[in-house]
Amino acid sequence: MRNIKLTIEYDGKEFNGWQKQPTRLNIQGEIERAIYGITGENVELCASGRTDAGVHALGQVANFKTNSSVPIDKFPIAINTYLKKSIRILKAEEVDEKFHSRYNCKRKTYRYIINNSNQGTAIYRNLEYNFAHKLNISAMKEAAKYFLGEHDFKAFKSSGTSSKSSIRTIYSLSVEEQNEKIIIEVTGNGFLYNMVRIISGTLLDVGIGKMLPQEIKEIIEQKDRQKAGKTLPPQGLYLVKVEY
Repeated sequence: MRNIKLTIEYDGKEFNGWQKQPTRLNIQGEIERAIYGITGENVELCASGRTDAGVHALGQVANFKTNSSVPIDKFPIAINTYLKKSIRILKAEEVDEKFHSRYNCKRKTYRYIINNSNQGTAIYRNLEYNFAHKLNISAMKEAAKYFLGEHDFKAFKSSGTSSKSSIRTIYSLSVEEQNEKIIIEVTGNGFLYNMVRIISGTLLDVGIGKMLPQEIKEIIEQKDRQKAGKTLPPQGLYLVKVEY
């Protein structure tokens, strides 16, 4: 039995998220069907984590077990022939039988893209979130510092989180301006349900002056979801990479 690790890129706009569902288009199900087309096996594809409907990935990681003798370097090409163009297998690796994409994950990096132009964009409307009000980038950068380190991020999760603990560690959080786009990038040891989209919404509130940077510290300490910002829409969010 071989354990195959896949690195996957996808445009999430037409999918109802990663998780397999019987009646809705999803990424896990599409890839499992493609693998069946090659191997004739009904495999269980385990991902590093589930992404929501409309969320994208540049480097999602998933693994599956197979008895297939397909050469490892042929797996990406073979699987991609069965997939929609909105999902691409970038790389396949044969890994130790004990490797698990979710449980062995050490760090994840997410990116949120805000289009800060007045009119938004027709071409990239499903790949970023348009917010026309001019944002104070220096204030957002200052606010980002308060998220760093290990904290209880209860104020930054949506209801429905299955995790028993809301304590997470943020290793880095940057806010950069590129032309009329604001790029928020965060690396942590794990994230709660909608945590990155809520952090991004809170930074946006700082950017419009609704909240002061130093208030982030109080929000974290008070653990009150109502004090944090709104959950920004899914189309601006990308899972960039997963580290093991």
